[in-house]
Amino acid sequence: MKTIVLVTTSYPSVNDGSEAAGSFVQDFAEELANKARVIVLAPGQNKSEASSQPYLQVRRYAASTKPLSLLKLSKPWHWTAILKVLHSGAKALEQIIQENQVDHVFALWVLPSGWWALIVNKKYGVAYSTWALGSDIWSLGKIPLIRSLLIKVLQGSRHNFADGYQLAADVKAISARECLFLPSTRNIALPAETADSEDTGYKLAFLGRWHPNKGIDLLLEGLKLLDEEAWQKIDELRIYGGGPLQDTVREGVKKLTSEGRKISMGGYLDKAAAARLLQWSDYVLIPSRIESVPVIFSDAMKMGKPVLCTPVGDMGQLISQYECGLLAENVSARAFAELLSLALQKDKKTFEKGIARAAEDFSLPSIVETFCQSI
Repeated sequence: MKTIVLVTTSYPSVNDGSEAAGSFVQDFAEELANKARVIVLAPGQNKSEASSQPYLQVRRYAASTKPLSLLKLSKPWHWTAILKVLHSGAKALEQIIQENQVDHVFALWVLPSGWWALIVNKKYGVAYSTWALGSDIWSLGKIPLIRSLLIKVLQGSRHNFADGYQLAADVKAISARECLFLPSTRNIALPAETADSEDTGYKLAFLGRWHPNKGIDLLLEGLKLLDEEAWQKIDELRIYGGGPLQDTVREGVKKLTSEGRKISMGGYLDKAAAARLLQWSDYVLIPSRIESVPVIFSDAMKMGKPVLCTPVGDMGQLISQYECGLLAENVSARAFAELLSLALQKDKKTFEKGIARAAEDFSLPSIVETFCQSI
C-alpha cells in the first residue's frame, strides 16, 4: 500500500462548516484512505490527531490563528504570521518524510504547500503533485516574484491538477505543462427526513464565505432591485456563512427585513445542516466575482437543486453542459436581480435531468480514482 502525504493549508479541526475548502479536503483524504495510507499535514494546534480510519493520520503544523488566506503580503503587520506558517509547514513536512517511507506528496494548494513539496523533492527525491485553486493562479500569480516561484513548483511536479476547466487551462499556460481537471467536492447526502413538499413560493439559499470574491454584497444589492411582483413569489431567502463582509451582510439583511422581506441569516453550517438547507431550497445562489467550480455547486447537484450564478470561471460551461441552472448576463447586482426574476418564473422541475448527470460526474469516489490512476 502506498503512503501519500496530503499537505494542505485548510483542514477542519472542528466540523462547524467554517473551513470551506477544508471540508472537501477532509472528505477527499478519508476517501483516499480506502486506497492508500494517508498522512494529512495541516495547520492547527495539536501535533497529531487520532482518526477513526486505520490508514488516515492527521499531523498539524503551527500556524496563525487567522487563516492563511486572510494574511496579506501587502500588510507588513501580517509578515510575521506568514513567515511562521512558511517555516513550520516546511519543517513539519520534512519531519514526516524522515519518519516514513513516503511514496508521494499531494500539495493542496500550489502555494505554499507545493513549495514545501518542492523542497523535500529536491532534498529527498519524493515525487509530488499539485492541486491548484483559483487564488494560486489568479491572485498570487499576478505578483512577479511569487509568480516565478509558482512556475517553479508547477514545473517540478509529477502532475498538476486544478479544480476548474478554465483554471486548468491557465495552469497549463503559466507552466507550459499539462494540467488535469479534478473537481473539488465533498460527501453530502439527503437527510433522513423528507422535505416539505408543499408547493408554495420559491425558497432561495446562499451558503458560503461573506467575502467580495463570493459576491454576497452583489446579492444583497440585487435583492434591493427586485420589484414587488418578484418578492411575492419568494417564500424565503436564507443566508448562511461568515467572513470579512459580516457587517455588510448584517446591515443589508436588516434593511431588507425592515421592508417586510422574508430573509433570515445565520453562521457557518456543518455538512448535516448544509444538507438540510439545500434540501429545503428551490434555488442555490452563487453570485461570485471570482470562481472556478465552487464546492457549493457540487453540493447543490448532489442535493438535486439548480443553481443561479454569475458568468465567472467555469460556471458558464457547467450551466451549458448540464443545464442545471441559470446564468446571469454579467457580474453585477442588476444582472443578478434580473436572473432572480427570470428564475422565479421557471417550473421547479425544469433542471432535474441535468442535475442528475452533474451529480454523477462530481462523485467523490470517481475523483479519488482519477487521482490514484494519475500518480
